[in-house]
Amino acid sequence: MGSTLFPQHIIAKKRDGGALSREEIGAFVRGATDGSWADYQLSALLMAIFLRGMTPEETAHYTEAMMRSGVVADLSHVPGVKVDKHSTGGVGDKVSIPLAPMVAACGVPVPMISGRGLGHSGGTLDKLESIPGFRTDLSLDAYRAQVAKIGCALIGQTKDLAPADKKLYALRDVTATVECIPLICGSILSKKLAEGIDALVLDVKYGRGAFMKTEAEAHELAAALVRVGGAGGKEVRALLTAMDQPLGRAVGNALEVAEAIACLRGEGPEDLMEVTVALGVQMLLLGGAAKDEAAAGAKLLEVVRNGRALEKFREIIAAQGGDARVVDDPARLPQATIKRAVAAPVAGIVSSVDAMETALAALRLGAGRARAEDKIDPAVGVADLVKIGEPVRAGGRLCTIHANDEAAAREAEERLLRAVTIANARPPDQRLIAGLMA
Repeated sequence: MGSTLFPQHIIAKKRDGGALSREEIGAFVRGATDGSWADYQLSALLMAIFLRGMTPEETAHYTEAMMRSGVVADLSHVPGVKVDKHSTGGVGDKVSIPLAPMVAACGVPVPMISGRGLGHSGGTLDKLESIPGFRTDLSLDAYRAQVAKIGCALIGQTKDLAPADKKLYALRDVTATVECIPLICGSILSKKLAEGIDALVLDVKYGRGAFMKTEAEAHELAAALVRVGGAGGKEVRALLTAMDQPLGRAVGNALEVAEAIACLRGEGPEDLMEVTVALGVQMLLLGGAAKDEAAAGAKLLEVVRNGRALEKFREIIAAQGGDARVVDDPARLPQATIKRAVAAPVAGIVSSVDAMETALAALRLGAGRARAEDKIDPAVGVADLVKIGEPVRAGGRLCTIHANDEAAAREAEERLLRAVTIANARPPDQRLIAGLMA
């Protein structure tokens, strides 16, 4: 190993504001993968990157090295343009569950590798695993075979895909270096580019319940993700979407699956359908399945109307060992023992539904994880949630708590009463989709 590739020299170079070479970044990522760098050395470089930043070239090299730290799945045997979607995370964000079968039903292969929830942000894997028997731990071979056979697989990250990310993300979490755009780009894109896709659509969220709090921050992250994805040879598009209030009316794993099934029946909440279709439109365009946005939107709504999207979801569930009967009978999903309405204290019009407070209420019920090792209760959460602009009467229902613990239900109710603000006048309409970056 050349002297310039010693950890302390690489750390010092970035500490002093220098740009790291492809080789130096490669040494760092290899050190995370094979254990040749100590945790304190990895942490030191992460902090130096957090403070000093990375150039676009460094970020591209970092993402490529992370992607190549493990296996890169080969889906070349699957005909067509393989397109995935990734969200930066929000409250009530179950979009992937109806979106994947809708897009696959339109003929675009969707190889989707998702994550688990941590903190206030829910995870697609946890939601899917609330379906009795549903397996997300497929091997890469089973994943490839399922994408080839039915056009879609919904699995978790395997130990072979971008293993450096697991190590470095854990260190970022405990060293206060998570909020760093180059590191975020490398984490998101390394996993996505390793799954064998040709193109990617991103849902970059901003607001009180999102990782990025302002539209400007979301714009900066989206621009970086699109640029770095392009440098990696993939076409990447990003939608900016608001996350001040929860998406849809349900927050909680089985409750969100039930709402996703409602979407596939054409009966989902308006805001959830809007975001799902908008992302699906971009996926169909990248996949060559529609000539323009209008045609793509019409195609997505048609597969919902004629039942093909619902049938595709049934097929995915069966292929991954789940009880496909939940598609026709969502009551087969886990059910809470306590179901209690939260009453509005006054009459008026809903002016705010704080996404973060709602998420923390669901977390107290057991719907999420405060720590990675925490166990989730798939049955609990919040349903029938009011939306901004809706009228309520005094004593009318703001939402329904689904709980398995009385004390947790009481605490969640207190948070939910704080989360919902009721005013005398209708608030201005809020823009849900702020723009597209391509």
